[in-house]
Amino acid sequence: MASLLALENFKVRYGAVEAVRGINLDIRKGEVVALLGANGAGKSSTMNGIAGLEPVAEGRVLFDGQDITDLPPEEIPVSGLTLSPEGRRVFSTLTVEDNLRMGAYGVRDGAVIDAARKRVFSLFPILAKRQGQYAGTLSGGQQQMLAIGRALMCNPRLLLLDEPSLGLAPLIVEQVFGLIATLRDQGVTIFLVEQNVAGALTIADRAYLMSSGQITRHVTADEMRTSGSMVESYLGSQ
Repeated sequence: MASLLALENFKVRYGAVEAVRGINLDIRKGEVVALLGANGAGKSSTMNGIAGLEPVAEGRVLFDGQDITDLPPEEIPVSGLTLSPEGRRVFSTLTVEDNLRMGAYGVRDGAVIDAARKRVFSLFPILAKRQGQYAGTLSGGQQQMLAIGRALMCNPRLLLLDEPSLGLAPLIVEQVFGLIATLRDQGVTIFLVEQNVAGALTIADRAYLMSSGQITRHVTADEMRTSGSMVESYLGSQ
């Protein structure tokens, strides 16, 4: 099956510091693929580089066969690739409704926006009840739901999720992983960065392990099922 996303010799630098050091990976349509590693491994830099929020120093980002490496960040979501960033980053002084409409920036068809909005509210009924509430007054779990919902407003074919369970209560974490499974069943391809290794391994088809800006191991679903404890131990040692 052809790759939906491919990174080729992908590098991200901050000044003289090379945060991502020439990685190669691919994600096929319909998969949930996890990118796992300790803090500082380069995972968020990878996500931000793909989404155009950080410049790619070298290499290429191919999305559905098209080179989007130098595409302006505001054009990437319209192409079908969106990011729900680490730390949620909702617009705290805007309402839930306005945050969602910000996620549909660039979509010109009102019917498409309305359909996406209804879909988000079906996935997150609590957001439908909080439409007029300022995002900054939501709980942490509700803000995470809003961040993911905002990323869904462009009807992405590939959804990047950066630490979706970070800082959330266990019950909300369970709901987040349930949502990821639901989106996968709806045909959304997902690339997931997650510190909760056990949770990520329950839903991912494959995982790339990252350390010091490099991909150090590729683990298949079968290997994850039989060696999940090994993977967690490996990451803990980085």
